[in-house]
Amino acid sequence: MTRTTAIETLLAADEHDGRQLVGRSCRFCGAALERVVVDLGMSPLCETFLRSDELDGSEVFYPLCVRACGSCGLTQIPTYVPREEIFTSEYPYHSAYSRSWVAHAKAYVDRMVPRFGLDTGSLVVEVASNDGYLLQHFLPYRVPVLGVDPAKGVVEVAERRGVPTVVEFFGESVAREIVRNHGPADLVIANNVLAHVPDIKDFAAGITVLLAPGGTATFEFPHVLRLLEGVQYDTIYHEHFSYLSLAVVGKILAAVGLQVVDVEELPTHGGSLRVYVRHAPSKSSAAVDDLLQHEISRGIDEPAVHALFAAAVEESKASLLELLLGARRDGKRVIGYGAPGKGNTLLNYCGIRHDLIDCLVDLNPHKHGMFTPGTHIPIHPVELIDEIRPDLIIVMPWNLVGEISTQLAHTADWGAKLVVAIPRTRVFEPGSAPRLEAAAL
Repeated sequence: MTRTTAIETLLAADEHDGRQLVGRSCRFCGAALERVVVDLGMSPLCETFLRSDELDGSEVFYPLCVRACGSCGLTQIPTYVPREEIFTSEYPYHSAYSRSWVAHAKAYVDRMVPRFGLDTGSLVVEVASNDGYLLQHFLPYRVPVLGVDPAKGVVEVAERRGVPTVVEFFGESVAREIVRNHGPADLVIANNVLAHVPDIKDFAAGITVLLAPGGTATFEFPHVLRLLEGVQYDTIYHEHFSYLSLAVVGKILAAVGLQVVDVEELPTHGGSLRVYVRHAPSKSSAAVDDLLQHEISRGIDEPAVHALFAAAVEESKASLLELLLGARRDGKRVIGYGAPGKGNTLLNYCGIRHDLIDCLVDLNPHKHGMFTPGTHIPIHPVELIDEIRPDLIIVMPWNLVGEISTQLAHTADWGAKLVVAIPRTRVFEPGSAPRLEAAAL
């Protein structure tokens, strides 16, 4: 079967091999998905970077339309692409290339070890453990760890760091296998993965099986409230199947016998939540009730708020294109710093190609010499900045703008300016960083 035929098959069916694929029904409660939050048109998979010999070939584009369930409130995109096509063995994302993210992970470990009394007799399991960026920090404490990740390439890096890893997609059956081989986990970590799973009920059921009685699981995920308020449309891509609120996550976990007992708001990824979860029944903190009420007060499930968000997305696109078109007319040289998945959503939605941005630079050597999907912008090492001395540098991973602005402070020597495009285009001096804004939704 050709890939095109396979896509047509997916589009024609709600169920295939027991997995919900494309249908217009909610992946959690099964209700019809009738409300569109925002439609970003067609886009390729955001991590399918191309080699030079692939540029003249065909590319597959999928709809990127976000819908909200009017029954349970889950914001989501239909599963246009099976997870096995996205998180392949060559999946190029490596968490350890962000210094601030590694520091965030270490700070988490340094807090959790004493908080939960973890020691040599404990077991910590991280789901979607990537290249061992987090679990490596438990090793000096001599706390036994186990990672779970489906991408063989990043798993090999993790194991070189001393982090044993199971190469599997996590779910209930994998959780049972882990418990048989290693015992239940005292701490289960799931950072930025809940949004990446199409079968969210099976994933949650796996946490229930894996978590020891009296144990704790922590989830971190971008907060859909921050996505809406910050017009963070570039965080919408096919790898993100769901866009999560505390209320919806609580419903999903409650369905499998788990309970949110505490919550923290984090600045990571433009505004995330860290929820602490235990087997039900458990006592929840006041912070949980407070945040649930705040979500209600902000109207994140209301069609009027979704309409304002969609309008703000269009305005954000227009402001970026105005800047780039003006820079091109003025003969200025423009590059982008970073080649994250979110950057490819922005480039494809805005229709930005090599005519408006000369190239991207990135720290990740796995992306050097590659081209962005759909828009075919070349990616080079960061050292190229000092060679070509661009006039404008667009910070693609705007959530790391402070870290990147510091790294690029020296570009002020030749008069370069930095740019962020979310929620609207702003130009600023290298070495400084704009505060993340919220739109008037």
